Amino acid sequence: MAAFKATQDRTPQGPGPGAARDSFPCQGPVVGPGEMGESEEEDNDNDNDEEPAEIHLCVLWNSGNLGIAYYDTGDSTIHFMPDAPDQESLKLLQRVLDEINPRSVVTSAKQDENMTRFLGKLASGEHRGPKRPEIMYLPSVDFGLEISKQRLLSGNYAFIPESMTATEKILFLSSIIPFDCLLMVRALGGLLKFLGRRRIGVELEDYNVSVPILGFKKFVLTHLVSIDQDTYSVLQIFKSESHPSVYKVASGLKEGLSLFGILNRCRCKWGEKLLRLWFTRPTQDLGELNSRLDVIQFFLLPQNLDMAQMLHRLMSNIKNVPLILKRMKLSHTKVSDWQVLYKTVYSALGLRDACRSLPQSIQLFRDIAQEFSDDLHHIASLIGKVVDFEGSLSENRFTVLPNIDPQIDEKKRRLMGLPSFLTEVARKELENLDSRIPSCSVIYIPLIGFLLSISRLPFMTEASDFEIEGLDFMFLSEEKLHYRSARTKELDALLGDLHCEIRDQETLLMHQLQCQVLARAAVLTPVLDLASRLDVLLALASAARDYGYSRPHYSPQLHGVRIQNGRHPLMELCARTFVPNSTECSGDKGRIKVITGPNSSGKSIYLKQVGLITFMALVGSFVPAEEAEIGTVDAIFTRIHSCESVSLGLSTFMIDLNQVAKAVNNATEQSLVLIDEFGKGTNTVDGLALLAAVLRHWLALGPMCPHIFVATNFLSLVQLQLLPQGPLVHYLTMETCEDGNDLVFFYQVCEGVASASHASHTAAQAGLPDKLIARGKEVSDLIRSGKPIQPVKELLKEKQMENCQTLVDKFLKLDLEDPSLDLDIFMSQEVLPAATTIL
Repeated sequence: MAAFKATQDRTPQGPGPGAARDSFPCQGPVVGPGEMGESEEEDNDNDNDEEPAEIHLCVLWNSGNLGIAYYDTGDSTIHFMPDAPDQESLKLLQRVLDEINPRSVVTSAKQDENMTRFLGKLASGEHRGPKRPEIMYLPSVDFGLEISKQRLLSGNYAFIPESMTATEKILFLSSIIPFDCLLMVRALGGLLKFLGRRRIGVELEDYNVSVPILGFKKFVLTHLVSIDQDTYSVLQIFKSESHPSVYKVASGLKEGLSLFGILNRCRCKWGEKLLRLWFTRPTQDLGELNSRLDVIQFFLLPQNLDMAQMLHRLMSNIKNVPLILKRMKLSHTKVSDWQVLYKTVYSALGLRDACRSLPQSIQLFRDIAQEFSDDLHHIASLIGKVVDFEGSLSENRFTVLPNIDPQIDEKKRRLMGLPSFLTEVARKELENLDSRIPSCSVIYIPLIGFLLSISRLPFMTEASDFEIEGLDFMFLSEEKLHYRSARTKELDALLGDLHCEIRDQETLLMHQLQCQVLARAAVLTPVLDLASRLDVLLALASAARDYGYSRPHYSPQLHGVRIQNGRHPLMELCARTFVPNSTECSGDKGRIKVITGPNSSGKSIYLKQVGLITFMALVGSFVPAEEAEIGTVDAIFTRIHSCESVSLGLSTFMIDLNQVAKAVNNATEQSLVLIDEFGKGTNTVDGLALLAAVLRHWLALGPMCPHIFVATNFLSLVQLQLLPQGPLVHYLTMETCEDGNDLVFFYQVCEGVASASHASHTAAQAGLPDKLIARGKEVSDLIRSGKPIQPVKELLKEKQMENCQTLVDKFLKLDLEDPSLDLDIFMSQEVLPAATTIL
């Protein structure tokens, strides 16, 4: 039980009539929106206890156009995509679903047949995706244009000041939302209806508490490069692994050895999220790509290293502001939220001041210098002048600094003086009590008031023994009897419930401070957007500095890629030495690169290297090459590794065919296609025929042929001249040298065709017995020369001798004196079959 307590003992201690003993137990539970029960360490980073973000998507499709809007619970923001044309196959919608991975999909019950069929497949799990979304159908009346506009304009949004009139609110929203996109407006209206019905994020709140919406953002798919999940997997752009600690397995997966893993040096969670978003949305927008590269190049200059490190340190204080604003909107603010918000805003001001000293010719620095307005300083100043961070953490509730409210200061002063005052009151009370009572205490309990506390004496056995003349018995607790006396009643009337009054007044001040912050919440949105962008580019600059990357150049007229001494970004970190290779695939010459070479000579690494360097350039990163020139690339397709799973119900070869079919059906003249060992999962002749047919199909397109890199061990593809001769086909091989019985790999790409796969050398490296390897080479040579394959004579002789020895042993074991022995039966059952085998 929480209390202030002053005790008076009858036993003299020292010169006075009695010695007072003051004790200050921790205060009781605090009621109010500022309470928080976790430790300081847990509160310092609100991101750790953040609930997993969910996406709720609303989509409409009509007359070949698509309207999309979705709500992200992670930042309480609604994202909308202006009306965009889509085919009847709804490829654009599938692309959106692949990127945002929604928890639920909301649409009108009155839908086109194509949309109905598409959503039916989505609900049944036929479409790809990590998890199956919930499909929700709302009445078509909920998607009416006028009612949707009304919902949008009448919504309660935290980022719109309450002082705005209805007309100003309409103008403000019109500057953000394009109301001329009718399908999108209807989708937004349906989404707001769904959020209000499901009460996403506020399920347990009062019904008058609305779903928090902290902003509207535009979501576009233009200029994006198409990359499927198979490509992300085989190129190791992302790679999730289980955490090695058994104590953290339940917390989820961690990033393994992947491109994202080595480039992710972001200091704040929002930077990491943005980097992942860039990786999932590689772009062809040259202006955007060059703006990213300009920042990276600036921070790579030696004289800017200290500035880059200082900015990166500031990034560690940028926390999850939308989550804090959401709690403020719901009056669920935690004690630590104020300190986190204070550090975030002051770090943002530090970023602004630093960027104002940097060249304003770089767009990002100019945006930070302009967008980080003085409202940030006002927010930080308000919080710093009002909130007592140390007191809030120690008392586990919101407290204010002195000199903010005179009434609170006076009440706190009186509360702090209570112990000595109550000691004097207890001394006077003890003078009027029975002499058998050795001591008493006057305590203060929040919500109850002042009480006289007396230790239970041995003769107090029955409830009637608790009655004391002049005192009102209240309750017994922990062998302590608690009473109200005339003096304690006077204290209640004089002082009141100080603790609760202070808490109520501080809670009121906290609410006023929340309103001040929420009124300026709009300025915090660009803080997160621009700070996370700067964090990503600082991370990419740090990786480029450590790994020796160079800036790629973009040439829309190139229609391909040129790479000078490129390196595999992951393999070079794992190998002792790495041999760089160049690549040129541009124009109408050599659009199909057929790469042959021995096993383990580096063909697959070369293919992945080309794909990864191209991908890194398309996300705006420096690349592992001396020089790289990237033309227009609209998609990257791969058939390198089969991701097998029992749940797919498909054979390995069928998975390979699906991957190749995807490239055949969707690749354009601007696409990059990487194929490794296609056709090996079936009969050799059939696999070779399929590979040749696919390549001939692309060759027939002429200048419209995609840029294709094919690695294969089907040397017959060249020897039998299954591909027509012409400038579109270019043959490459991996350079090797035979040194006696050894094969030396140079891992260098050169023009030409391999003469053999040298599978026997790889088999020897794998540890197969020499006899098996020799026999394999012999059979291979016989097949190539068209000669019949004969059994191995040495093995045949050894088998004959073994059978003869077995027969002799059986003869020697016969007991000729045994009357039951029948030699005729022995000859027919043992000797004759053995002799037949020997012969």
